[in-house]
Amino acid sequence: MIYDLIVIGGGPAGMMAAGRAAEKGARVLLLEKNEKLGLKLLISGKGRCNITNAEFEIKKFIENFGVNGKFLWSALNKFGPQEVIDFFAKRGMPIKVERGQRVFPESDKSKDVLQVLINYLHTGKVDIKFGSEVKDIVVKNNEIKKVILTNKEELFAKKYLIATGGKSYPLTGSSGEAYGWLDKMGHKIIEPRPVLVPIILQELWIKELEGLSLKNVRIDIYQHNKKVDSRFGEALFTANGLSGPVILDMSKSIGKLLTTAEVKLEIDFKPALEFEVLDKRVQRDFSELSNKMFKNSLDSLLPKKLIPIIIKLSGINSEKKVNSVTKEERRQLLHLLKNFKLTVEKIDGFNKAIVTAGGVDLKEVNPQNMQSKIISNLYLAGELLDLDGVTGGFNLQVCWSTGYVAGENF
Repeated sequence: MIYDLIVIGGGPAGMMAAGRAAEKGARVLLLEKNEKLGLKLLISGKGRCNITNAEFEIKKFIENFGVNGKFLWSALNKFGPQEVIDFFAKRGMPIKVERGQRVFPESDKSKDVLQVLINYLHTGKVDIKFGSEVKDIVVKNNEIKKVILTNKEELFAKKYLIATGGKSYPLTGSSGEAYGWLDKMGHKIIEPRPVLVPIILQELWIKELEGLSLKNVRIDIYQHNKKVDSRFGEALFTANGLSGPVILDMSKSIGKLLTTAEVKLEIDFKPALEFEVLDKRVQRDFSELSNKMFKNSLDSLLPKKLIPIIIKLSGINSEKKVNSVTKEERRQLLHLLKNFKLTVEKIDGFNKAIVTAGGVDLKEVNPQNMQSKIISNLYLAGELLDLDGVTGGFNLQVCWSTGYVAGENF
């Protein structure tokens, strides 16, 4: 049998493309090397699946992708955040919008997102082959002739779409194998890198803070004693470093900086208070607790888990009475609260990365329909492309938009 379209990859982009092409009357085969569809989708957003971001102004939306964001202009115009919301809502999945314009299924269950997509495929009578790993893609005269599976089965189509994702979360099947196929076909591959990833710190005592969540803090990045980035929001201490929205969004720039020189972070635990205002607050607390020991005087100022570390780093005797703390010691405490210094060892790897940066060079893909400019009957969609945005539903929107536009072409 010769299909109209063979889609390689059963993630969000592949499912959307296959469903849309079938909806338009194409005979579609979807190849998935796992035994189930959407394994990475199921774990996205900690199992809640942040399907998009309700930033409906396209210009503002693409700013979240840096210079490559302009590639998405056409795709977002055809199938943007509002269309994604409507797509799921009209198929029986109520949605909700949370802080930061993040859009989730009302149920907080990613399996509901996956079920809508599976139903979409079934409605379009898409053929699905599970456990189908591609061994080779045969190309002749800049055109794909057939796909050969590892079991030696040969499959034929008029057109082909590759949507196998990047290299993040390899346990879900995202091995990055398509980069090799495409390189062989003549596509330029921008080196894949893990982004939206936790960072690992040099300080060994950081493990004592594991699980501590920070809200409304400011984190600054320094290199050569010069501030190069600053963000405000939430972070989380891990067993060996930091994670959370602020850190994930800065991980790309941290990774790049680390290739040239050492990188340091400074956390401001009290960004709403200027140094002198915070000093007066601490003096007031000390005055009220004058006969207490220093170790028992910080409960209203800091999370309990952080207090022993701050005391240790301050050099102030924990048994010392608060009324004996000197001005110099108090100033040292204030510096720790406003400029808590940490040294980055490295960013974590693909196994912890939410998204892959790099991938297929966008100059070789038509943004109107996701068609390859190298191989005439090939289309590309999703994380495979050299597109990566900040947290908040932006990266899944890339999958929906590029997948839909690719499928629309049939």
